[in-house]
Amino acid sequence: MHSQKNQYSYDDLIACAKGELFGPGNAQLPLPPMLMFDRITRIDNQGGAHERGVVEAELDIREDHWFFPCHFQGDPVMPGCLGLDAMWQLTGFFLGWEGAAGRGRALGVKEVKFAGQVFPNASLVRYEINIRRARLRTPVLVYADGVMYVDGQLIYRAHDLKVGLIPPEKTSEQL
Repeated sequence: MHSQKNQYSYDDLIACAKGELFGPGNAQLPLPPMLMFDRITRIDNQGGAHERGVVEAELDIREDHWFFPCHFQGDPVMPGCLGLDAMWQLTGFFLGWEGAAGRGRALGVKEVKFAGQVFPNASLVRYEINIRRARLRTPVLVYADGVMYVDGQLIYRAHDLKVGLIPPEKTSEQL
């Protein structure tokens, strides 16, 4: 069992991506460049809007981020799907943090609204995931709502993010 902390550094996140934080075969974050945050600033299983858990994380924006030159040439912007993926990543991290076993998979989202964009001149993206419901027995599932801010302005909302942990012998279709 890992030691349950309330904050995680970039080095901790890389350890998670390598399967070293929650153990082999359990929840992992993606490695860079698909890791979409630099640190988790808060995680707990009682706080948040629904008082069932919250995860807060930050991404420092750099003009040389890999996605700016290719999306779109001459009009660089962070793809909206990357912000949504970050929310799924953080939701899955919560399950691993809670000690649940299995490999994480994004399983859906009921509603997403975009009300802004992330440009290269931004400084900070902040994510907040509010756990709605976590099922820590088989099948392991979590439902959450997420928001994303750029430089303090709310720009994305996701309602009913769904993430599951899949035992190695099963597929996501079996959830």
